[in-house]
Amino acid sequence: MGASRTRLEACRPSFRPGVRPPTDLALSFSVRFRPSRPCLLSLAPYRICATEDAKAVIDHLRERYGPLLFHQSGGCCDGSAPLCYEEGDFRVGTSDARLGELHGCPFYMAHDQFEYWEHMQLTIDVEEGRGARFSLGIPLGVRFAIRSRLFSDDEYARLTPVAQASS
Repeated sequence: MGASRTRLEACRPSFRPGVRPPTDLALSFSVRFRPSRPCLLSLAPYRICATEDAKAVIDHLRERYGPLLFHQSGGCCDGSAPLCYEEGDFRVGTSDARLGELHGCPFYMAHDQFEYWEHMQLTIDVEEGRGARFSLGIPLGVRFAIRSRLFSDDEYARLTPVAQASS
């Protein structure tokens, strides 16, 4: 990678006419956070969304590892970060709530932690830097980060209940 590129540049594909996109880390990336717009395409708003930058990283990881899942860490060793795992590498328990799909990946959080976050739409973004030691973004030099905004009273009234995960 050139000196002017960041590690995050490794995650967003740059397509040029007549050039086949690379399958390794030689991709380009924008580091700016793009705030989530309320997802108004359905009757119920989404509880979990991803920025375009996060989607690019997820696509890259899915291509490399296969099906993925996310779990919002509750603290301790990994802080309070969304962690990305290969599906099957993290055991989801009956005390976890499934908030929905994040760019095609199931997203879970401990139900008692969800009680603190239930009034917020969560947007997953990526940042350059050392991530949680168990998350798949580490080799890329990125970490997933969570942004939040309060649902309006109308949005909150239209939310669908979260599902309890099965063990």
